[in-house]
Amino acid sequence: MGKHSQSVELKILNRIHGHGRGWVFTPNHFLDLGTRTAVGLALMRHTRNGTIRQLSRGLYDYPQHHPKLGVLTPSLNAVAEALAGRDASRLQPGGGYAANLLGLSEQVPMKVVFLTDGASRNVRLGKQTITLKRTTPKSMATAGKTSGLVIQALRHLGQRQLNDTLVAKLRQRLTADDKRQLLKDLIYAPAWIGNAMRRVATPEAH
Repeated sequence: MGKHSQSVELKILNRIHGHGRGWVFTPNHFLDLGTRTAVGLALMRHTRNGTIRQLSRGLYDYPQHHPKLGVLTPSLNAVAEALAGRDASRLQPGGGYAANLLGLSEQVPMKVVFLTDGASRNVRLGKQTITLKRTTPKSMATAGKTSGLVIQALRHLGQRQLNDTLVAKLRQRLTADDKRQLLKDLIYAPAWIGNAMRRVATPEAH
């Protein structure tokens, strides 16, 4: 192994250790350290010696270990952030996953969707598929906010599922700050979702 490839390998290892266990990454996270070929070879060697794990083509993690459960599966958010790229495009959990995060659905769907202002992409992790779906600037305006989760979850559940129980669940789950945010972001929601957000955010006595 030449000096250059050795130093690329070491620099990559240092960056991986710097991020700590649980970090999910792609070769693109290291292109400032060497050529694509050198990075690819270094990642292959680190995978072979068990330091990192290849999750799927072009996707790796520095796995976390649990004393009883063994090697843990990486978090869906960590995978999505890695797929969004090093210059992280914004991400917004969508569909059934948004409903699950808000406690409106018990199930983590087999197909997890994240909306993004970056490129669309699919990756399969075991039985689960993670999809990054490019969407409109309006849909991304609430990315990273609870209001974004609420809009996406209600869109997924549909108007027929909207009832007093669901509104009460959201009202109980959200903080006062979350509720204030809902009222600020009504303009980004379809009318029926906006009405539901207002019901969640406004005391019943209102």
